[in-house]
Amino acid sequence: MKLAYYPGCWLKGSAKELDMSMRTVSGPLGIELLEVPDWNCCGGSSAHSMGHFLAFALPARNIINAESTGCKEFTSPCPACYVRHFLASRDFNENMVMRQHLEKALGRKFKDSTIKIKNLIEVFLDRFGPADVRKSLTGLKVVNYYGCALVKPPGACGFFDDPENPQSLDKIAEICGAEPIEWPYKTECCGASLCFTNQEAVWKAGRDILQTARDSGAQAVVVACPMCQMNLDMRQAQINRKYKTNFHIPVIYFTQLIGLAMGYSPKELGIDKLCVSALPLLRSLHIA
Repeated sequence: MKLAYYPGCWLKGSAKELDMSMRTVSGPLGIELLEVPDWNCCGGSSAHSMGHFLAFALPARNIINAESTGCKEFTSPCPACYVRHFLASRDFNENMVMRQHLEKALGRKFKDSTIKIKNLIEVFLDRFGPADVRKSLTGLKVVNYYGCALVKPPGACGFFDDPENPQSLDKIAEICGAEPIEWPYKTECCGASLCFTNQEAVWKAGRDILQTARDSGAQAVVVACPMCQMNLDMRQAQINRKYKTNFHIPVIYFTQLIGLAMGYSPKELGIDKLCVSALPLLRSLHIA
């Protein structure tokens, strides 16, 4: 399976461990990643505030470039990037006025796009199964945190999961041998990019999420979004100082969970790069 891969700004910077773990597990699962040539920022968190055309044109250009790889499917690990590309793909084929503006801006004519925009979770659910597990993660209790951008608004971005009670990450955790715990904060917002403008709001959201995770009996939080991971992992020390809490809850990517179950070391998966170390927990369970 050849997959057009858009890493975006996150996975080339502060979310390198997501890129590392994704690349590590993809090959053995029969997924050949072809990075989109000459990709640009999709404008995920800001372009829409500047204008609808810019929010369309930036990801649409990436989709055009992805077509040149010959891949039938396209993925971006960041939920914000995924949503922007999904919506741009829809407008590219259905909104001829927008496409004409894009053709004028780029000085080219385009046919309909045939590449399918898929969420990374969906990609791995299609390829990862019990036969791929080399080291069961028995004893590891996790809560799966989807955040708000991945599954909402319902139907807007083509995601296949329940917007109120998603189960896809829970299924992956079960395949890995971990115990997914049901909890009420699956789709709560972590504060997202308010970390740049209103840290108080992000600290409070993070405290509530981490407290609920701990009260639920979780040993770790599993995420799919770089922004969620950063707000819960990197800011956990700030939250502890602010609220006099003592959280020490590892926040790991689902691709790292898959990699551990496939027998890869924490270093190969970038787990050693987390701010809140997961190594003591993994060693206590004889996983690392």
